[in-house]
Amino acid sequence: MLLRRIRARACQLRGDSGFSTLELVVITPFLLAFVLLVVGFGRVTHGHQLVEQAAAAAARAASLANTPGQATTDATREASDTLAQAGISCQSMQPTVDTSQFYAGGQVRVTITCVANLSDLTVVGFPGHKTLTASATVPLEQYRQFGGSG
Repeated sequence: MLLRRIRARACQLRGDSGFSTLELVVITPFLLAFVLLVVGFGRVTHGHQLVEQAAAAAARAASLANTPGQATTDATREASDTLAQAGISCQSMQPTVDTSQFYAGGQVRVTITCVANLSDLTVVGFPGHKTLTASATVPLEQYRQFGGSG
């Protein structure tokens, strides 16, 4: 009697034993794709925040310069340094410095365009690269003395 129960229970267990493995095999690619999608969106969001931070730092550096030419040079250097220290690798980084209002009480505006590499996430539908753009404007001091127009 006990032996019959054990055999009956063993037969019941054998019938369902392969389905959990099959379910795991079927669902694993979808779980991996979902995780890569979350990682991809996280990388894009983090990259955009870093580009915004670099634009703010570059605009601040440009606002401390004495001439528009020096402002452009300082902003470009600061943007490159900030992105390099943050660990973002831009395939191309293009800072644009607007010094058309570079006078006491004016402002300086820096726009940074960074093309980030996402080629390792193309499996889940991300493009090979993503263009990240951010701008920052910093006012210039009202009573500050500036150098030449150079």
